[in-house]
Amino acid sequence: MENPQEKFMKRAIRLSIENIEKGGGPFGAVIVKNGEIIAESANSVAIDNDPTAHAEINAIRIAAKKLQTFDLSGCEIYSSCEPCPMCLGAIYWAKIDKLYYGNTKSDADKIGFSDNFIYEEFEKNITQRNLKTEQILKNEAIEAFKKWEKYEDKIEY
Repeated sequence: MENPQEKFMKRAIRLSIENIEKGGGPFGAVIVKNGEIIAESANSVAIDNDPTAHAEINAIRIAAKKLQTFDLSGCEIYSSCEPCPMCLGAIYWAKIDKLYYGNTKSDADKIGFSDNFIYEEFEKNITQRNLKTEQILKNEAIEAFKKWEKYEDKIEY
């Protein structure tokens, strides 16, 4: 008998395979809560012309909308591939309890989906990164943080 983790991973993998014919990237993700799939998606970057439309991000958006919360504690995510830095960050922000993945980032690199340049950029001093970065209007920008700090009805996340 197939264990639940394998069943959910097989669904993520099937999504990744089926998505190729639809014009999307070979990535799929499934979010599970209490043993039930609550969200699933594939990569739709090229389909939607959205560089953030990775399978994990799409699935997180669907799950959050369905559960009507930004806190996905109690959920697990099954990704057909080890998540990129953006998706991994989103998984942490969503407070998902556990990540299962199939392919590794090295496997993805071998077929042209490399995240290495991002990891390398993170290691550099901000002034040495390829993305030219400049801080401006700090005194004006800090006003929002001051207001947030004093705001009594804020929703912490």
